[in-house]
Amino acid sequence: MAAILPLYPYNPLLYFSTPSSFRSQFWILERRRLGSASLKNLVKLAAHSNPRILKSNRKSKYGEALLFYDSDEEMDDDVSDDDEDDDWLSDEEFSEPANLDVNNNKRFKSKTTKGKDRQQEWEWGLRSFDNKQSIRLPRSERVASLQRNESGKLQHSRNVKDKKYPRLSEEIPLDVKWLPLLDYLSTFGMKESHFVQMYERRMQSLQINVCSAQERLEYLLSVGVKQSDVRRILLRQPQILEYTVENNLKSRVAFLRGLGIPNSRIGQIIAAAPSLFSYSVENSLKPTVRYLIEEVGIKEKDLGKVIQLSPQILVQRIDISWNTRSMFLTKELGAPRDSIVKMVTKHPQLLHYSIDDGLLPRINFLRSIGMKNSDIVKVLTSLTQVLSLSLEENLKPKYLYLVNELNNEVQSLTKYPMYLSLSLDQRIRPRHRFLVSLKKAPKGPFPLGSLVPTDECFCQQWAGTSLDRYLAFRQRLLLKKFAEKYERKM
Repeated sequence: MAAILPLYPYNPLLYFSTPSSFRSQFWILERRRLGSASLKNLVKLAAHSNPRILKSNRKSKYGEALLFYDSDEEMDDDVSDDDEDDDWLSDEEFSEPANLDVNNNKRFKSKTTKGKDRQQEWEWGLRSFDNKQSIRLPRSERVASLQRNESGKLQHSRNVKDKKYPRLSEEIPLDVKWLPLLDYLSTFGMKESHFVQMYERRMQSLQINVCSAQERLEYLLSVGVKQSDVRRILLRQPQILEYTVENNLKSRVAFLRGLGIPNSRIGQIIAAAPSLFSYSVENSLKPTVRYLIEEVGIKEKDLGKVIQLSPQILVQRIDISWNTRSMFLTKELGAPRDSIVKMVTKHPQLLHYSIDDGLLPRINFLRSIGMKNSDIVKVLTSLTQVLSLSLEENLKPKYLYLVNELNNEVQSLTKYPMYLSLSLDQRIRPRHRFLVSLKKAPKGPFPLGSLVPTDECFCQQWAGTSLDRYLAFRQRLLLKKFAEKYERKM
């Protein structure tokens, strides 16, 4: 019996319940040379009597269909512990049951035998047993063949990975399973350096199934996110690839719509503050909205506009931001609470600005040109975005042009604070020079009111000429200004 076992590891006779029953039946077979039909009946008996028999629809780890006379011991023996760590073994490679041809070690699809074919299979198995020949490839050869096949696949995958993403392969432990996702994200303009950033911020984001990632990004595109913004969103919030559409993305979009934000602006808000998807609607986003209404004093009808102007307000510690800046403006300028609320409503970015590097330097500049605190409060209440303008490239040049070229006093800014928000090159200088060229510029202070209306209204009410003539003049002036600036750089 010991000599028979290695030759036929799947011998159905091994499953008899007792050793004595096995020996008796074995010697009967040797003496009588049972035919295939007798052996078939004997196997059926063994299958019904052994509680450890495997179900006929069970498959091995590699996808092979297990016949009902396979044993747990045989399956465990064929699969080594090392296979558990072979992450490079893909499901697709073993998606269809396959056997190994004994003669040429090639893989071919197994075919189900029915009727006469199954009878021939049993007869062939008996002849092989009688002749003491194995009908299966030896385990060592099967493992070697599998290793050769997967080694070739692994080498091919490594070559593809190194060729398509050489820098990425050097900087991070790139898994070949990530390649489909990387290829898909590359369609949004993402490069290897971007994938490195994603890996450093959230390694798990590169392990997402490409189909899941595609479903989530396509949903964002469907609600108004621009394709050109997807790269920026993923760099800032790579875990957005992990958020499910039904349980996460849709609920946040519905929350934004509930605030009165139009569908045309949803995509812009997501692009500006993608981290809102990581905040709980009930425990974080809604309490922030309540604070803006109840504590800050923003009117509910203005809330949608405020969030459109500054989506980051939803993901900020608004209580700290509001308290520190409102206290600063009250103490520094004597600004009343109503004025501060108007400032936040018109320009909620105020809550993000640094006090020492943002608010205070600009307030001090306005003081330096002769404005009192009360005047500064009027200007900031009317045009809060003054606090966002550059001192050297914006506020100072406009002030110098105001007093030197337009012959105006600084007090005129309290009446026309809009002047500080206008472009010096695109609006202020062209209109002033155009009226001078037409000899329609009044003597004395230049009227700042002529700078406020649109180009068409300016031509009709102040210049008395066609719009095309003014636009051509402005174009020549801009080209001349550009040439002078270029010569200075040379």
